[in-house]
Amino acid sequence: MLAYHPPEHSGLDILYEDDYILVVNKPAGLLSVPGRGPEKQDCLISRVQLTHPGALIVHRLDMATSGILVLALDKDTHRLLSQQFQQRVISKQYIAVVKGHLKPEQGLIDMPMICDWPNRPKQIIDEEQGKPAQTKYEVLEYTEGNDTSRVLLKPITGRTHQLRLHCQYIGHPILGDELYGDNESKKSSARLLLHASRICFEHIQNGKQIDIACEIPF
Repeated sequence: MLAYHPPEHSGLDILYEDDYILVVNKPAGLLSVPGRGPEKQDCLISRVQLTHPGALIVHRLDMATSGILVLALDKDTHRLLSQQFQQRVISKQYIAVVKGHLKPEQGLIDMPMICDWPNRPKQIIDEEQGKPAQTKYEVLEYTEGNDTSRVLLKPITGRTHQLRLHCQYIGHPILGDELYGDNESKKSSARLLLHASRICFEHIQNGKQIDIACEIPF
């Protein structure tokens, strides 16, 4: 197990804030919530609670993934936003750089997943016992020089490591993925090239659509 070395805390990168909701840009390498052991208590929610003591996390990003994370500032907002995530009415987009040239250049990956318990937190494809998992993808750009594709990923479901496993399953692992990459793709980037770049959801107070984008750092 790799040692946990979270990035230095230099203040929150706040993308949106009102009396009910806080949306921040989580840096790569930072846990969303505390892990096991005292060395893993520094995380996104603990940093947020330094300035917003009542904040509650609504969903999570993998430690290695950067980008948009939505938090609630009270329990009622947390309950209502959580319902939107469970009902899959929240639209999420990710940008990834993957090995190779995906063909066809857009499509749907529909492969059920389950936890690989002997090797957790890894997940595996299991068509018999896995839970449904669907990801839409679209190639935005192919770079022939290093044989990589910049891809837009739109998860329909929200399984743990879904985007990472789905990309690996179709033969195009995300660069820098220490869990699901091959030797070449692991060495191609010092970080996982996966970023939560956009989210759209309905405000729990007035029903207005909140549409937030986050600059891609790679």
